[in-house]
Amino acid sequence: MPFWWIAFTILILGLLALDLGVFNRKAHVIHLKEALLWTSFWVSLGLLFGVGIYYFHGHHKAMEYFAGYLIEYSLSVDNLFVFLLIFKYFRVPHKLEHKALFWGILMALITRAIFIFAGVALINKFHWIIYIFGVFLIFTAARMALGKGHEIHPGKNILVRLLRKIMPVTRNYQEGHFFVVKRGVRFATPLLAVILALETTDIIFAVDSIPAVLAITKDPFIIYTSNVFAILGLRSLFFAISGIMRIFHHLQYGLVAVLSFVGVKMLISDFYKIPINISLGLIAGFLAISIIASLIWPKPMEEPAIKAK
Repeated sequence: MPFWWIAFTILILGLLALDLGVFNRKAHVIHLKEALLWTSFWVSLGLLFGVGIYYFHGHHKAMEYFAGYLIEYSLSVDNLFVFLLIFKYFRVPHKLEHKALFWGILMALITRAIFIFAGVALINKFHWIIYIFGVFLIFTAARMALGKGHEIHPGKNILVRLLRKIMPVTRNYQEGHFFVVKRGVRFATPLLAVILALETTDIIFAVDSIPAVLAITKDPFIIYTSNVFAILGLRSLFFAISGIMRIFHHLQYGLVAVLSFVGVKMLISDFYKIPINISLGLIAGFLAISIIASLIWPKPMEEPAIKAK
C-alpha cells in the first residue's frame, strides 16, 4: 500500500504543477468553455482512477471509492455558494479567482489528510465514536432541511482577523502576490486573506463530509483519493456553473437524504451492514431525484420591486 500512496501523491503533485506552472501560468479569467474542459478532465480522471481501483483491488474497493467520490462531490457543491460569497466579500478580481482556489484547495488536501487519518484512528481505537458520527450526521441533515446550514461570515473569520493583527494588509491585490514590501515594511495582500478564508471554510465542511465517507469505508487510501478527486473537480466546476448554481435549488434535500442515510448506516453498522452496491445506488438515486426535481420545478424568478410614484 505505501507504493500506491507514493504513486498517487506523485500523480497529483505533477498534475497540479502542470496546472499552475504551464496551463495557468498567467492569471486570466476562466471562461465557460475552458471550465467545462477542465471539469470533464478531472471527472474523467476520477472515474478512471476508480476503474484502476477495480482492476488492482477488486469490485468491493472500487464500489467504496465510487460511493465516497459521489458523497464528497455532492457535499462539496455546497462549497460553491460559499466560494461566491467569499469572492464577493473580498472583491476578488475574476482573473485571480483560479489562483485563489488553487492554493486554497492545495491547503485543503493537507488538512483533509489529517482529518481522515485522525477519524480512522479514532474509530479503530474507540469504536463507539462511530455512533457519535452517526448522530452528528443526522443532526446536520436536520439542520440542513430546516435551512440552518453553516453560516459563513468572511469578515469575522478567525484566521483573517489574526492575519490583520499580525501584519498590515494592503487594500489592493498587488498583481496576485501574497506579500509585498513597502518602505521596508512587509504587507500581506487580500489574496492571502481570501485563501485563509477558503481553508477555514473547507475545515468546517470537512467536519461533515469526512464522517459521511467513514460510513462507507475505513480504508484511508480510498477515503483520501475520493476526497482529492472530488475537491480538484470542484474548482473547475465552480467556473463552469457559478452563474447557474441556483438552478439546482432542490439539491440540498438530496444532500439531506444522503447525510441521513449514512448517519443511519453508521448507527446500525454493528447490527446490519448495508451492502456497498445498495449504498451507492441509494446515494446516486437521492442526488438524481433532487436534480431532476430542480429542473421540473424551477425556482420562481424574483419579481422586481415596484417603485412608488
